Amino acid sequence: MSTASTISSILDTSQVPQIGLTNNTNTSLSSTLAVPGLASGMDWQTIVSELAQAERSPETQWQGQQTTINTQQSAFTTIAGDLSALQTDLTALQNPTLYESTATQSSNPSVASATTDTQTSTGNFTFNISQLAAAAQINGADNVSQVLAPGGAAGSVTIGTAGFATPVTAGTFTVDGAQVTVAATDSLQDVFDNIASATGDKVTASYNSTTDEITLASNDSSEVVLGSAADTSNFLQVAQLYNNGSDSVSSASALGRVNTTVTLSDSDLATAVTDGGSGNGEFTINGVAINYNASSDSIQNVLDRINSSADGVTATYDALNNRFTLTNNSTGDVGISMQDVTGNFLAATGLSSGTLTRGQNLLYTLNGGSQQLVSQSNTITQSSSGITGLSVAASATGATTVTVSSDTSKISSAIQQFITDYNAVQTAISSQQLVTTASDGTVTPGPLTGDQTASDIAENLRSLSFSAGSGLSNSITSLADLGIETNGQDNTLALSDSDTLNDALTNNLNAVQSFFSDATSGMATQLNNYITNVTGSDGELTDHQAILTQQYNNLSTQISNLETKITSDTTTWTNEFEAMEQAESTANQQLTYLSEQITNGSL
Repeated sequence: MSTASTISSILDTSQVPQIGLTNNTNTSLSSTLAVPGLASGMDWQTIVSELAQAERSPETQWQGQQTTINTQQSAFTTIAGDLSALQTDLTALQNPTLYESTATQSSNPSVASATTDTQTSTGNFTFNISQLAAAAQINGADNVSQVLAPGGAAGSVTIGTAGFATPVTAGTFTVDGAQVTVAATDSLQDVFDNIASATGDKVTASYNSTTDEITLASNDSSEVVLGSAADTSNFLQVAQLYNNGSDSVSSASALGRVNTTVTLSDSDLATAVTDGGSGNGEFTINGVAINYNASSDSIQNVLDRINSSADGVTATYDALNNRFTLTNNSTGDVGISMQDVTGNFLAATGLSSGTLTRGQNLLYTLNGGSQQLVSQSNTITQSSSGITGLSVAASATGATTVTVSSDTSKISSAIQQFITDYNAVQTAISSQQLVTTASDGTVTPGPLTGDQTASDIAENLRSLSFSAGSGLSNSITSLADLGIETNGQDNTLALSDSDTLNDALTNNLNAVQSFFSDATSGMATQLNNYITNVTGSDGELTDHQAILTQQYNNLSTQISNLETKITSDTTTWTNEFEAMEQAESTANQQLTYLSEQITNGSL
């Protein structure tokens, strides 16, 4: 008989006599029946809770089984990830390009460095570089700006807005020990007058519009001494006035400069820029059209337009020499062509009358040959040298020997990465199968102790690693031939003899490649195929994880079903205890009624 049926038989209230009570009395009692023990004095709600907990006892075991399954699933997920990393290593060891990798070394890195691709033949290549490549450049005419004071009128030039290469700052400067004060609003003549006044007419200043220079002269033939550490104005530097130990100092060069930020028509060029009157000025550089508007574009706008176009040159304004330049963006002995189409921009900036400095090709000989070879750039490629895949970047003249050899370091790294990831798989399995014994003698198995799938994976990896290659006819048929051994304590590997590995890579690379990548007996091939099979959709590892998932889900269903039954039983027990309370209450009222009747003599 079940717990629920036992409780029902105990609490059967159908035989309780119903006497002397009205329906209203029964109804008034029903609202209090949910309070346990109100009539019976019994804490039946605790009884119901304990009965439910007793019925729930199998869940503890089931939940423990689910925890174990989760731990196993986590362990297998780690193993699967480690197998994936190992498979990546094996794929790399099967890839023929790994064994075609080459490394380069330059005997004189200050002259040139080199790189290769997988098609480059190994060997030594000597380059004797006699000339580096350089870019062609057009230097425009010097002094293309108008003079600082056209007509020589120094009083008409305000120094704060004059066409100096650098703006003048207000402050003081020193001439023959006397401080001269200038303001941005002073004219050039004001500055000259201030110099004369400060020095007591010992030094006078003048401007020559023909040479576009300022001159400071001593009236008593003594040395003119300029500047002090306390100067706050840069006038002397802007005017290019520097001490020369004589009684007369003149500007080091013409002072007028082009203003590149204002409109072309106001740019202080000696020759005004025109655009044909329509605002559609045009010129070409290397056949690429550049347009401008003399009334709205600045020189900088036009320079930026040149530099962002497809004409292959960079245009700049050289303020020091007061000239414009065009420089090819690529090196080599090639020219620069240009032509004014509408307007005179190239003529006004002095570019069309400038001087072409031809570019240079890189010149060299190869392996002591007498033939002079040519490269337009400072990088020698196959098209110049005829050496497939070799690229030599020259940085100086001189000789260097480039050695191209097999990149055994890359292959060695790939093999050692395989060892690392192989060991990660074996360690992950063994650590989960480890049985531990506590100090009190308690033995605790690992999550995967006794798990056949995990044991199969560990054993198969080890077996394939040491049996693969046995069908090869080469001199390398086992890991031991590469200096790789098992450590003798577990399933992991170790590179015990690096000299053996390096010797095999250096002197027997084809056999190494065959050992790993042979389509039938190659170790990487066989291990790769095994991992694909064991982790595939129908693989042993995949199936095992699916079984664990199903076991977990089945336990979840059992727990859910039991909880549903417990909920139903709890409702039944509660209803029956409430019925008992009602029957008890009714009986108590009937006894009270009878007692009162006896006392009153009614019975």
